Amino acid sequence: MSQGAHRRRLRIGMAQLNMTVGDFAGNRQKILKAVDEARASGGDLLTFPELAICGYPPEDLLFKPRFIAENLRSLEKVVEASSGISIVVGFVDAGEDIYNAAAIIHDGKLTGVYHKMFLPNYGVFDENRYFQAGNECPVYVIAGVNVGINICEDIWYESGPAKTQAYSGAELIINISASPYHFGKGNYREKMLATRVADNVAAFAFNNMVGGQDELVFDGNSLILDEKGRLLARGKQFGEELLTADLDIEAVPRKRLHDPKWRKELKLREEQGLKTVGKIMISGAPISTGKPPLARRRVEVRGFPAEVYDALVLGTHDYVHKNVFKKVLIGLSGGLDSSLVAAIAVDALGKSNVVGVAMPSRFSSPGSLSDAELLAGNLGIQLLTIPIEKAFQAYLDMLAEAFQGTEPDVAEENIQARIRGNILMALSNKFGWLVLTTGNKSEMATGYATLYGDMAGGFAVIKDVPKTMAYELSRYRNSLAGSELIPSSVIDKPPSAELRPEQKDIDSLPPYEILDPIITAYVEEDKSVEQIIAMGNDEKVVRRAARLVDTSEYKRRQAPPGIKITPRAFGRDRRLPITNRFKGD
Repeated sequence: MSQGAHRRRLRIGMAQLNMTVGDFAGNRQKILKAVDEARASGGDLLTFPELAICGYPPEDLLFKPRFIAENLRSLEKVVEASSGISIVVGFVDAGEDIYNAAAIIHDGKLTGVYHKMFLPNYGVFDENRYFQAGNECPVYVIAGVNVGINICEDIWYESGPAKTQAYSGAELIINISASPYHFGKGNYREKMLATRVADNVAAFAFNNMVGGQDELVFDGNSLILDEKGRLLARGKQFGEELLTADLDIEAVPRKRLHDPKWRKELKLREEQGLKTVGKIMISGAPISTGKPPLARRRVEVRGFPAEVYDALVLGTHDYVHKNVFKKVLIGLSGGLDSSLVAAIAVDALGKSNVVGVAMPSRFSSPGSLSDAELLAGNLGIQLLTIPIEKAFQAYLDMLAEAFQGTEPDVAEENIQARIRGNILMALSNKFGWLVLTTGNKSEMATGYATLYGDMAGGFAVIKDVPKTMAYELSRYRNSLAGSELIPSSVIDKPPSAELRPEQKDIDSLPPYEILDPIITAYVEEDKSVEQIIAMGNDEKVVRRAARLVDTSEYKRRQAPPGIKITPRAFGRDRRLPITNRFKGD
């Protein structure tokens, strides 16, 4: 028998899937389809994302016994369909408590269960609210390979279960994950995994979820790295797929043998009596080594602004479809934000499922209406034009006595915004269309938006997109089209709410190129006013911006959910009391 016949190889498949919370039948259908495909391709081991059985994050559904029971019944059906292959799939395990768990399945049997050890409880995560932490991280022998299995947050800790598993003999570390996206997260995650490879001298397979779930978007971007940190396979960004690779497992002990750092660390751990874990036999090396060859594949890695745009498209598509809407409705002002939201909606849903509404007033410039018409034509969407002058005048007449002796101010301005919100919601009620709001992060931060007016709607597509980024995304979308899909007149004109004569945003806010870095520092980085001033910003501008952020929390709490694309979004990412007397300025 030749030396090559003794080489241990593992064909691993990673199903990067878009799950829906609570859709047990739909999720299971996707899982079983991937099982069939992996088996047909000669796969030895197939993995699925964190909580793939029930979807992530299930939040307070975990307090419902029926939810837990259906999750367990669905797992049983996956086990029954696992003949001839090993599977690792995320589910909710239940006993005296509940656990974020990975099921290890082989050939029709549930052969092991791993409980997540590190439960994140920061940012968008609340896992300590729901789950008990695990305390065991065994090594599983799967297809004759020593495999360490852990879940999402477990891999982010240098001294986490991966290290214990590796120094207990694991040659492959599998991490099933539901790691939410923000721009730049993919690069950060890849560097972290490369560090884990170097620390543990093992092959790593990181299986991430993909898809939109309320405010969160999961970007996929799954990775398989060999023991030298070389990239063997990468999953698509923002797309489902079955990722498959052949691992040369014999290369792992060979690399360890020639790695002085590994050998020294191993000896130190033995001398210090550090924890090692036992091995659980799942399956021996497969008898047959004949497998169909894998197709060569190449995945493009898209950076900013492309990845942010893709995240917004996927998040919009999934929110609309997973909540069983068919069409969306957008108020088109002729401005940049509504134009960008309309373009995203068309890319997410198709032009036949997007309706624009122009609602000109006495203060609307002729250019705004013509820009809205031009945009709608470029996108190929239906445009309704519903002037608001009659309704506005009726309000002024109705309130004339109550407003007697006062000068027109923000009250009259906001009446117009609320009339428009009323019209959009009337159309939504009549036809079942979901209203997409068009406010950006700069406006949400400073409260430059009208409650029950332009904030009225079901989903806030660019709620986490600063205004300066909205410009970049609009130019990016035009570059894809090779034309002015979003008219240059929209991009070039000064932003204005057009609620009073000659109104411009800079009448109420600092220029966005000055404001946005201040908001980033104050909201996302928790820098103090003094620190932001020390960065070279004007003191009056900083104090005013901080005051606007602080006093607008009550508005944001009433805003619709929107897609998280920055490291810290408004909503579940940043939670402040509305009633408080601490002011950051």
